[in-house]
Amino acid sequence: MARYTKSEAREWARQHLVGVANVTIPTMTSDFKRINEKAVRHDVELSIEHGFIGSLACSEVAITQAQYGTLCEVMCDQAAGRGIVVHHAVFNTLEDNIEAAKLAEAAGAELVLLGYPPYFHPKSHEEIYEYTRAFCAATNLAVMVFPIPTWGFGRLHPADLPVPLLRRMVDTIPNIVAIKAEGGMPNFMSTIEVHREFHEEVVISVPLEFEFVPLAQLIDIPFCGTNYSAYYGPWLPKMHRLMREKKFGEVTQEWYRIDPARKAMNSVPVASNGLINRMIWKYQSWLQGYNGGPIPHPTPRLYQRDMVALRRGLEAAGFETTREPDDAFFVGRHPQ
Repeated sequence: MARYTKSEAREWARQHLVGVANVTIPTMTSDFKRINEKAVRHDVELSIEHGFIGSLACSEVAITQAQYGTLCEVMCDQAAGRGIVVHHAVFNTLEDNIEAAKLAEAAGAELVLLGYPPYFHPKSHEEIYEYTRAFCAATNLAVMVFPIPTWGFGRLHPADLPVPLLRRMVDTIPNIVAIKAEGGMPNFMSTIEVHREFHEEVVISVPLEFEFVPLAQLIDIPFCGTNYSAYYGPWLPKMHRLMREKKFGEVTQEWYRIDPARKAMNSVPVASNGLINRMIWKYQSWLQGYNGGPIPHPTPRLYQRDMVALRRGLEAAGFETTREPDDAFFVGRHPQ
């Protein structure tokens, strides 16, 4: 159970959402029937070792709610209070998302990343508000709302979740504790506006490292997550620490140094029509020692050309990568 009450959620977030959170993508057993517990524990433990303060229990893959509940249980048990498990609320319906949130809360998750289902097609901001209010009312957990073009809300406003809508949410929903600011991508006007309007009330997260590192030198951004930064191993948590120490020159040089890896990341087909290729994310983290291994079909695929680009990008940026051949990724480090 969470370490706070609903009325304490924002205070808890201010205290604990300081750092970087990555994403844990579930690994299945080789017959694709069960969550591979050893693999999940390995990934959680390595996340903690790399300095991440938390990790998203990724639900945007083809697993059942029961399997997702197991994923949350294993992650929370392994983290054992050493890191925050973030519930990923992107199931098919509001009712499904409420039920999944109950499973995550019972397992010990402490933060929700709130998404919206593909078949939720609101005609107004009022409908978005009502969905958000209903979800938040049904959980005791702290909630991070997420403006991003993925939901298709850009047809209502270029910022996806505009400030007047966010203002209403923040003012009337007490367990909204953070905003993951990616509205209006690839532009970052919404990020600046959201920070200006809300940073004294809720935690603002800028999750993309190529935006976080420059912007956090100008404005206070305590939280960077959830994101794909396991591709860089412990690099981004280290950058966050240096940023809090105001060692901006050192951080800037590091930002430039890893540019080949950043360019490699941008060269592969990570996202298409609102669906992230989690298999690519899983391979990226495998290069840095995470488990890899099977996720269930249907899933976007991973091709040799992408693996070559991603590995070479890290090596060109001076990162060490696993010496195992790429074939080993498809099996994983803890096969069951």
